[in-house]
Amino acid sequence: MNLTDTDFDLFAVPATFAQDRAALDARWKELQREAHPDRFAAQGTAAQRVAMQWSVRINEAYQRLKDPVRRATYLCELNGAPINAENNTAMPPEFLMHQIEWREELEEAEDDAAIEKLREEVEAGRARALSSLDWLIDEKGDYPGAAKQIRALMFIERFAHDIEMKSDQLGQ
Repeated sequence: MNLTDTDFDLFAVPATFAQDRAALDARWKELQREAHPDRFAAQGTAAQRVAMQWSVRINEAYQRLKDPVRRATYLCELNGAPINAENNTAMPPEFLMHQIEWREELEEAEDDAAIEKLREEVEAGRARALSSLDWLIDEKGDYPGAAKQIRALMFIERFAHDIEMKSDQLGQ
């Protein structure tokens, strides 16, 4: 293993969007056991420092690989299609209209039933977007297309957070 290996190489999994979460979890535990600084106590502080670097690297890779949006973002970046979400906010007009409709529905929501209806719509949109990423990345190898889908998914996830905040406000 090398600190500069990709997360996929480090975890010995294919560089694909579809991943087995249980396999990632098991591999993370295995890697953490191997790199735990306490295992290197007898070798001195330098060895423990290196083990700590490995531990941090393993945790960072695990966080990226277990999260579908971060994993897709990483795959796009590895394949020359950076997301650039802070600079590139271009979205298809129909997606923008849908965003506006959702925002209006959220502003008008006055009870749990309205919030729950919107939450279900957003979750269905998230599921469709994730399925689309699976197809774009693993089936088509269309990383620029996947980058656009990731930006849309980032909006959906932010909006889901906004729904939870509104739900909390209504509950008070």
